[in-house]
Amino acid sequence: MNAEELRSIQTPLKEKYRSEPDSAQSTLMARGKVNFETISCQIEHESEAPRVPGLHPMAGGDGNFSCPAEMLLEALIGCAGVTLGAVCTAMEIPVDSAILVAEGDMDFRGTLGVNREIPVGFTAIRLRFEIASSASDEKLAKAVQLAERYCVVAQSVKNVSANWIRQ
Repeated sequence: MNAEELRSIQTPLKEKYRSEPDSAQSTLMARGKVNFETISCQIEHESEAPRVPGLHPMAGGDGNFSCPAEMLLEALIGCAGVTLGAVCTAMEIPVDSAILVAEGDMDFRGTLGVNREIPVGFTAIRLRFEIASSASDEKLAKAVQLAERYCVVAQSVKNVSANWIRQ
């Protein structure tokens, strides 16, 4: 794809987002299930797209690639799920099942530079733990608190900085 082709795809989207700001709003989602036997987390994929990052359809993508923002939510689910599995195992909390859901709100006007006042990327991310367990609410709340505290992805995205070097 060259610059002219990219502009021809994104220009109508940008015009739509300028005239209909609500159409630029989207909530992306990821979901996964914790496997406590292996302390792993199976991510559910709705799309058959290869796990290769590409433009989201709301940014001009054709849906043949995975959206990097959705992949970030999947990484959050995976890390938080694995961490929850480890925490519950260490605390000897019996868990029948645990499903994690991450939702992230985006305004594509920021992502596409339509409005520089709008943040680029997620404006909010919500992480929900759906746990079936005989353990007390207090123990489960503590496990979730520790899972968030020790989740590498959750803690890392709070402190991202970027730089570059010429090669």
